[in-house]
Amino acid sequence: MTGLNHGFSRWLHGKLGPLLGWVLLMGRADAQGTDEFERPPIEYSAANPHDAVADLVGRLAAGTAKYPATTDRERVQWLLREFQVSEASQILVFSQTSFQNDRIRPEHPRALYFNDDIYVGWVPGGLAELSPIDPQLGPTFYAFDPRIAETAKISHADRFRRDSDCLRCHGTFVRDIPSVFARSVIVDSEGRPTGTLGGRLVDFTTPFADRWGGWYVTGLHGDARHRGNIVPADGRDVSAEERLRGANVTNLTSMVDLTGYLAPGSDIVALLVFEHQLAVHNAITRAGHHVRRMLHYQQGVQRGLGEKVTSEPVYDSTRRAVASTAQDLLDVLLLQEEAPLPAGGVQGNGAFRRSYEAAGPKSRQGLSLRQLDLQTQLYRYRCSPLIYSRSFAALPPPLKEAFYRRLKGILCSLEDDARYTYLRPAERRMIREILRETLPEYAAIDA
Repeated sequence: MTGLNHGFSRWLHGKLGPLLGWVLLMGRADAQGTDEFERPPIEYSAANPHDAVADLVGRLAAGTAKYPATTDRERVQWLLREFQVSEASQILVFSQTSFQNDRIRPEHPRALYFNDDIYVGWVPGGLAELSPIDPQLGPTFYAFDPRIAETAKISHADRFRRDSDCLRCHGTFVRDIPSVFARSVIVDSEGRPTGTLGGRLVDFTTPFADRWGGWYVTGLHGDARHRGNIVPADGRDVSAEERLRGANVTNLTSMVDLTGYLAPGSDIVALLVFEHQLAVHNAITRAGHHVRRMLHYQQGVQRGLGEKVTSEPVYDSTRRAVASTAQDLLDVLLLQEEAPLPAGGVQGNGAFRRSYEAAGPKSRQGLSLRQLDLQTQLYRYRCSPLIYSRSFAALPPPLKEAFYRRLKGILCSLEDDARYTYLRPAERRMIREILRETLPEYAAIDA
């Protein structure tokens, strides 16, 4: 391309830059009805995942992992060990909001277990539902049948069946991305959500009083009330009397027989961390997809104009998209608009908290982003530990650089931004210290 043409193309994009992304996004006549994440560059369903399940299948094929010749319950325990998921992370949902609805009832809930990279759902006597977070794709979905014996003539890969049917909900409840989510719903005596009362998606911004409809909750939380532990009379909301009866429950024996499960309760602290993680994983997925699409569109324009193709944002519209996406991601990872915990805080059984806080990197002083507060807020230092996750590490480099530079400005109080006044100066200093010692990519920016 001549210097004149190159100068003209830069002038053109300078003039039309704000419209570039919109024009490209709207040019969809050949793919109407196709989800954005199913088209290049994401190609969600066609892509080969590189997630925790794919890793396990590889270990089984190599012989470094062995499928156990045991009961279905013990095979689920084996799964959790292979994925390094603590049994203490168990939370229990009795609303029929899974494809195994025919097995779920208030007296037979679905158990969920999780760590930073995977969610495992299991209904005793039924399937295990696996939702690992792929570094490029976001959450992927598999069905695993722990009832199948190790002698069955089936390949390792076929034991873990990628399930596209999950996208009927996980591809629609959160806009534009494959997602992980939790709902608080009012159910009838069978666990069926009541259509008249609906429900809501739940994350760390959801008021305490609106959480856990259709879930069991074990733990202490003072005078505050939630919707958990209650199966109301059909067709009506949870009453104040029922909320009182469902509050501060530490033992579920009178409500459900958990003999066949892996842990004795549904820990309130695990629920809080779980809901935080769902929001952050979705934010990471959305950010990664959006910036990859914008860079992909930019590269298409560069090819069309005969320009050098680059993976760096060169047009003003692309730079603005990266900066805006970094800001949105930062809001979630810094827990902006977190709903306050009840007066006096919350207390679980301790097992999940110990396992959770023991994991992850620590500073030389033993400080960690995984340290929980549980008095007024979830974390002592409000920067999500998922900043260390595989999915965050795999974000496009221009996005991570914009994110880290903005984060540095906040932590060093270089920017006067009213949206982060809730982060006290001392808390900012501690987050910065932890990240400088535990996250090399951030340390390189904040040298």
